Amino acid sequence: MHRNAVVSREEWFEAHRKHLEREKELTKFRELIAAERRQLPWFKLRKDYVFESEAGPKHLAELFAGKSQLIVYHFMMAPGSDHRCEGCSFLADHIDGADQHLKHHDVSLVVVSRAPLAEVLPYKQRMGWKFDWVSSYASDFNFDLQVSFTDRQIAAGETTYNFEKRPLRSKDLPGTSIFYRNECGDIFLTFMSRARGGDALIGTYHYLDMTPKGRGETGPYHNLMDWVRLHDEYRDKDKDRSDCCA
Repeated sequence: MHRNAVVSREEWFEAHRKHLEREKELTKFRELIAAERRQLPWFKLRKDYVFESEAGPKHLAELFAGKSQLIVYHFMMAPGSDHRCEGCSFLADHIDGADQHLKHHDVSLVVVSRAPLAEVLPYKQRMGWKFDWVSSYASDFNFDLQVSFTDRQIAAGETTYNFEKRPLRSKDLPGTSIFYRNECGDIFLTFMSRARGGDALIGTYHYLDMTPKGRGETGPYHNLMDWVRLHDEYRDKDKDRSDCCA
């Protein structure tokens, strides 16, 4: 590990005081982006979608659960696949804590996957998650929201993800979609976040970003795949503390 300069208390205080100005700039810029996000145009959905839930079939409007705002997290789980996405699971580990508060702020949060519910629920139980998780297996929801892609689209290179048309190999990708339902029952797509946009929902990253070693994503993938595991599959080992004094 790189050793930073060790200075007097006065020098330490002054360096951190100056850096705080940059932190404040970031906070204000984040607030500005959030305000601009709330002013973006909406798209009115003309199509209804039905999902498989633990309570039986549910229309998209029912996922709002009496709230006017709905957050959908698109969890990568394809029908028949035995792969369990570490990245989606990492993010999902942070949902239940937030959901305790969101439901009291006119927001419903639901996780959606293409896999049938019979494949989803055993994994949900294994992970100990409490959030609502439904299947879009029988609808075009994932495809219309551009987080799932047909074989034809992939073969033709006609795949659009994160507002960019580019060739993809994966049939399913993660993302977050935000909806609003008005008093007349009209449903609008108000915002979509894809790719690294999900970082903002991962509290562990914000903790790590304050530590000396940071996220530690140094290879071979240079992303969360370097270290993130399903939370019941970590195998911690004692690490060499070569930075310590003898």
